[in-house]
Amino acid sequence: MYNYYISAGSNQGDSRAYIEEALASLQKDLAIEVKSIASMIETRPWGYTKQANFLNTLWIIQSKLGPELMLAKLQALENEAGRARNIHWGPRTLDLDIVYALKEGKELVYGSDDLIVPHPYFWDRLFVLEPLAELVPYFTYKGQLISERIEALQKELGHGNTDEKENT
Repeated sequence: MYNYYISAGSNQGDSRAYIEEALASLQKDLAIEVKSIASMIETRPWGYTKQANFLNTLWIIQSKLGPELMLAKLQALENEAGRARNIHWGPRTLDLDIVYALKEGKELVYGSDDLIVPHPYFWDRLFVLEPLAELVPYFTYKGQLISERIEALQKELGHGNTDEKENT
């Protein structure tokens, strides 16, 4: 059994609707059990910054589906939402990423041409870590507690929590 940590984001169109529709589709899927849902937060873009703010959340889901099959389900949901891949880290109607996973309770390390788990940048992105901290406040990665990592990133970026996000 796998536990997948799915980061969901959108900054085009009705972002909340895109995210909620994707979650509803996952909740209807008999191969998936949604275990936890973080609050939605508004965040600044990461990487390519000349775009609108994002609405982000994180879900923890459980499934017997392996990583490639889960990726295919998530990409199908992105495609249904009209996701265009024109600019790397650019605007999107829906972005669903497997950022972390457990297999039988142990960290999954997985790599293919299409998917790397843990996500190579998840530990550097406040828009992933803040919702994750809401769901798993004692999450630890590479020996560092998530609250310590969030604090370090906020200092590194030169702003506090209120500049980064707004609960919605």
